Amino acid sequence: MDEILKFDTVSQYNDFNNNETLHPLVGVVDLSKAAPRKLRRLSYNFYTVFLKEIKCGDLRYGCNNYDYDEGTLIFLAPGQVIGSAGEEYYQPQGLALVFHPDFIHGTSLGRHIHDYTFFSYAVNEALHLSERERQIILDCISKIRYELERGVDKHSKKLIVANIELFLSYCVRFYDRQFITRENAVKGVLERFETLLNDFFASDKPQTVGLPSVAYCASELNLSPNYFGDLIKKDTGKSAHEYIQLKLIDTAKERIFDANKSLTQIAYELGFKYPQHFTRVFKQYVGMSPFDYRNSMN
Repeated sequence: MDEILKFDTVSQYNDFNNNETLHPLVGVVDLSKAAPRKLRRLSYNFYTVFLKEIKCGDLRYGCNNYDYDEGTLIFLAPGQVIGSAGEEYYQPQGLALVFHPDFIHGTSLGRHIHDYTFFSYAVNEALHLSERERQIILDCISKIRYELERGVDKHSKKLIVANIELFLSYCVRFYDRQFITRENAVKGVLERFETLLNDFFASDKPQTVGLPSVAYCASELNLSPNYFGDLIKKDTGKSAHEYIQLKLIDTAKERIFDANKSLTQIAYELGFKYPQHFTRVFKQYVGMSPFDYRNSMN
């Protein structure tokens, strides 16, 4: 396994990229100031947002190299690993907004940071900006940079946090736009999701895998769980978990018609470990127990 280069502090990352540290917990890093370097795996102990300003193949996900166009945002949560090792050298480009979790503790952003689910998206699920969107993002970064260069006073933290929150709120809006404008890709995922569930319940996988989870389905579709969940929610109005549960109930209803199978047998075939769990879930969605449902159909 290749060694992972870990950055515990913002200052370490600034030094690595030949940038001055203006604040120990937050920074806007100009990656073009960094010296050319080899590809390697990297991990950050703080939130990181890359804005790629030109085409450059320095970001990798797994074994794949992604050559992003101008104006692409990539989000990393603390502890996430990015990149892969290689012998070739490259010149980093673009900007990185970095902020440590300690910087936002006790703030509105700190309380809601987990609502920004794109920090757990995979690199190949990046946000691609239009030119107008890119200018808005650069304006937010410019305001953060201004506060850092101005020097710390009693207003600095409040203004920097507010501008980071504004930056992320715009990213939420732009991701919503991306889900809409890439409708064909979204519909393709939904169709594959539907096929995955149909095939899953038609096989013996429920007995070996158990009930299908959001993480399982996302993995089968080569998507991160958060991106997959957000995509399904935007397109259907239902969470991915709810979508799975409704498919499960539809399948259960069909099998309940088979009088040759006991309700316990049906529960195990669907992936439930305990028939009581099946009864509870079924009643939650249908309003009556599987036993009462079968009797009502007769």
